Formats: sequence, C-alpha cells, structure tokens
Amino acid sequence: MKSRKETLEEFLALDPDDSFSRYALALELEKEGGETDAVAQFREVIARDPGYVAAYYHLGKVLARTNHVDEARDVYSKGLVAATAANDQRTRTEIQEALDALN
Repeated sequence: MKSRKETLEEFLALDPDDSFSRYALALELEKEGGETDAVAQFREVIARDPGYVAAYYHLGKVLARTNHVDEARDVYSKGLVAATAANDQRTRTEIQEALDALN
C-alpha cells in the first residue's frame, strides 16, 4: 500500500502545476520531520502559484520553528500582501498573528 507521500508525489509527476497536491506534499513532509524538503515544496507552491496564500503561512511557520526568523518574517509579509489581494481575511489574520508572535 502506498503512503500518502508517495501518492502525492505521483500526482505531481502527472501535473507539476497542481498547487493543492504540492501543498499537501509539503505538509506531509513537514509532518514526517522533513523540514528542508517541506520548505522547498512550500517555496515551489508560492513560485508557481503566488496566490496560494496558505503556503505562506505554513512556510513561515516552518522557517520560524527552524530558527530562520528573518526569512519567516519576510515570507509572512509577502503572505499578507497575497492574502489581501485574494481577499482571504481568515488567512490574512492567521499570518498577521504569526508575524506578531515573531516580534
């Protein structure tokens, strides 16, 4: 039986631009303790789909947890802009709270 990670990797092999599958893979990698790989996948989601606002929140969270606070702050700031543009108030609030917690 395939793992969730393997299934998501297969989806991405078929469609590398599938933001949801890439985001889900990043979450799975994070859950498994693969922070470096998770960061790379979250960054790729944002590079391919800058409007995928949840990726900013989770990327910032991993960066902050791994002591990359300045990078986390930058990601959160960009996420605020993206969430505002997408009119996603809930995610904007979550990102703002995470940013405030860094200061």
